[in-house]
Amino acid sequence: NISSVAAAADTFRAAAIEQLSYHMQNVGIRVIKHAYKSDPASVAFDAIQHAKAKNVDVVLVDTAGRQVSNKNLMREMQKIVKVAEPDLILFIGDSLAGNDALNQAKEFNKSVGIDANILTKFDADAKGGAALSISYETKKPILFIGVGQGYDDLEPFNTKLFISNILGINED
Repeated sequence: NISSVAAAADTFRAAAIEQLSYHMQNVGIRVIKHAYKSDPASVAFDAIQHAKAKNVDVVLVDTAGRQVSNKNLMREMQKIVKVAEPDLILFIGDSLAGNDALNQAKEFNKSVGIDANILTKFDADAKGGAALSISYETKKPILFIGVGQGYDDLEPFNTKLFISNILGINED
């Protein structure tokens, strides 16, 4: 069993902390949080310190969604990475966003050096173009895909099945 804690580092979006707390409570994960408008990097730092003190295995840092054109938010992300020194940086993107998702992934990779990708709303994306483009452009794998709204709707990405679907090959 792996123990984990979540850092509520989205300190600007209304109800972000409550939303994260609600979902983490449902899956039994403690949330480390500060007041709204707090420095997100300090929330990440405090969560890491808590994890070290309590021998927690994994810290999940939930950050604000950000537009890559907002340089202040991208600098904030760089600060979080500098403070947290993460073992894994994931880009989580909307598979329906097409070129916007691709541009976000490229800029995030350039800015903070992502290690892998997770794509949401994959169940609604018949073509999978964003997945192919994001993986190709970032040179990083897609680890998981979101295929619904439930907690169990995150599936490991199956490259072979994905390529078969694109090519219209039925693998029975």
